[in-house]
Amino acid sequence: MHMTATMAESLDTPTDRLRQPVLGVPVDVLDWPTAVGRICDWAQRGESRYVSICDAHSIVRASREADHGRHIAQADMVTADGWPVAWMLRHLGHPQQERINGPDLMLHLLVEAERRGLGVYVYGTTPDTLSALEAALRSGYPRLRIVGLHSPPFRALTAEEDAADVARINASGAHLVMTGLGCPKEDRWMHAHRGRVQAVMLGIGAGIDFHAGTVVRAPAWMRDHGLEWLFRLSQEPRRLWRRYLVHNTLFVVGALRQFARHALVHRP
Repeated sequence: MHMTATMAESLDTPTDRLRQPVLGVPVDVLDWPTAVGRICDWAQRGESRYVSICDAHSIVRASREADHGRHIAQADMVTADGWPVAWMLRHLGHPQQERINGPDLMLHLLVEAERRGLGVYVYGTTPDTLSALEAALRSGYPRLRIVGLHSPPFRALTAEEDAADVARINASGAHLVMTGLGCPKEDRWMHAHRGRVQAVMLGIGAGIDFHAGTVVRAPAWMRDHGLEWLFRLSQEPRRLWRRYLVHNTLFVVGALRQFARHALVHRP
C-alpha cells in the first residue's frame, strides 16, 4: 500500500539529526559515513524519503522563494553540496563539517548499492545522457542493479503521465531514485512525490552528467580549493553566469549578515 505524504512525514526522524540554519535554511550536519549509511538504510527498508543536495545557489533561492524554502526544509536530509555552505557550517560551530556534494554522494551510493543489491533508478536529463550513463555504470559497476532510466519531457507532465512514471518506478523495484531535473525542479518533484514513490529520492543534478561523461568535472585541485564553480562557469557561461555571479554574491551578503547576528548573540 502506498503511503500518503502525511504518513511519509511521520516516519521516524533520526534521534541524532542535527541541523544548522544557513541563511535561514536548515542544513544537516553530517559526515560521509552517516550520510551514506542513513540513505542506504532508508532505501533498504523501502521508505519513501528525499534528499536535497544544496549549493549556494539553492540556499539563496530557498531563502528568498517560499516554495523552494519549504521543499528544502521538509527534506529528510539536506547536504552541504557547495564549499560555501560547508564553510558556513564550519564557522557556525561545526568545524569538522565536510562537503557532501552530489557527484561524490552518487559515487558512494553506487558502491554501496552494488554491495547491498539495491535497485537504482535514474529519472531526468536527456536520453543521450542516460544512454551514456548506463554504459558507464555497467562498465564500472558490473553487479549494480540498474532497474530503470527514464527521461521525462521537458515540460509539465499531465496527471496521467505523472501517474505512469510513478507506477513505472515503483514496479521496477527501485530503492534509490537519482534525479537530474535541475534546481529547483528536482526538489519540487521530490517533495510532491514523497509518499508516492516508494524509494529514497535524491536530487543529484549535474552529478549525473559527470558520471555519464557528458560534462567534464573540474580537476580535483579546483574542487579541493572551492573553485569548481569557476570551472563550470568557464564551460557554460551563458547558462550559469546568473547562478554563480548573482547568487554567489547574494550568498556572501547573506553570510555576512548571519555572521554579524551570530557574533552579537554569542558576544561575551
